[in-house]
Amino acid sequence: MMFKQILTTIFLFSLTSAQLFAQVYGCTDPLATNYDFTATNNDGSCTYSAAAVTPVISYSLDGSLSETSGLISWNDRVWTHNDNTDTNLYSLDTLSGAILQTFPISGVVNYDWEEISQDSNYVYMGDFGNNVNGNRTDLKILRIEKSSILSGSPLVDTIFFSYVDQTDFTPTGGNNTDFDCEAMIVSVDSIYLFTKQWVSNRTVVYSLPKLPGTYSAIRKSELDVQGMITGATYQESKRLITLCGYTNLLQPFIYLLYDFNANDFFSGNKRKLNLSLSFHQVEGIASNDGLKYYCSNEAFVQAPFINTPQKLHVLDLRTYLDNYLNQIILSASQEAIPQIALYPNPANEFIILENVLYGSKGNYLIVDLSGRIVERGILNEGKQKVNISNLSPGIYFVAISGSTSQNLRMIKQ
Repeated sequence: MMFKQILTTIFLFSLTSAQLFAQVYGCTDPLATNYDFTATNNDGSCTYSAAAVTPVISYSLDGSLSETSGLISWNDRVWTHNDNTDTNLYSLDTLSGAILQTFPISGVVNYDWEEISQDSNYVYMGDFGNNVNGNRTDLKILRIEKSSILSGSPLVDTIFFSYVDQTDFTPTGGNNTDFDCEAMIVSVDSIYLFTKQWVSNRTVVYSLPKLPGTYSAIRKSELDVQGMITGATYQESKRLITLCGYTNLLQPFIYLLYDFNANDFFSGNKRKLNLSLSFHQVEGIASNDGLKYYCSNEAFVQAPFINTPQKLHVLDLRTYLDNYLNQIILSASQEAIPQIALYPNPANEFIILENVLYGSKGNYLIVDLSGRIVERGILNEGKQKVNISNLSPGIYFVAISGSTSQNLRMIKQ
């Protein structure tokens, strides 16, 4: 049975590229309620049971951070800022939430700093809060060189933008616009904004370059999150974005986006997790590894019943992401290290099959383009010489099975 399956796989190599492998689209996440074990391609259809996350620990923040907004994790610290007129950056102790250092950003104005993000060289500060009337025409992102922050002489340049599809700038009144924004991520070549939509409770992704200049932010895609998005963090190599936000009733949540295609962030898995923090206006989220997160809330008072102070929370999302991230690591390692090497190729008299997974054994088949098995044998560890002198010139496929599976193309001269 094993060889029949291998033979079928090898025969597919002789067909056109569109027929090489049967692709089954469906839900590929084992944690989903509609998981399809036969699916080979994620079509974004996964659905999930309701779940809630309780912080591992929560730290009180200093009174000067009552309007803490964005978060990043950098230099073994958590960094934050306020969304009022304060133009300081604050670095926090990850084990207590205490302020370690204050870094003034001189020569700038904080109209409504709502988010902070980063790449390897810069910190990006989003001055794009737009909830007062929904009609700001001075939306901007400050780009600050990281090394200059640490030296105490911050170098700042500016990225100006407008939304390509906002044509009506009539004042909407407070908290009554879909052109507010509090969440931003930075990729290798672009900035992506996730809008906070007070009216529709959805979010739209816009993209723009991450270089200084003036741009129209391009609308990319939209998602019904049934709430208001207030923060984002991005693990680009892992295709994982984690958003935070809250509902109209101040029920905070985390929104996971993962296993998506390229920069189509809503094409993969989408899972909403409630936070067990009633009446918390969460504002920022940060992570280094995609498993441990820091999430902040600003102070919220609604007398006489609600008085929620500003805090920093530590979240453990291994239950929801460990399997996916382990698969990413496994796939990367398998791609980086060939398990079976075949050489010389093209070959005339013989080939060498080198099993780099020492201690493992298996079997090999050599199959011609008609699907006929022309040679078979046992694959031992180390290097193995296979005589192919009796084969006719042409293209063959070598199928490996056992502790590892691999299909190799061989040319016989």
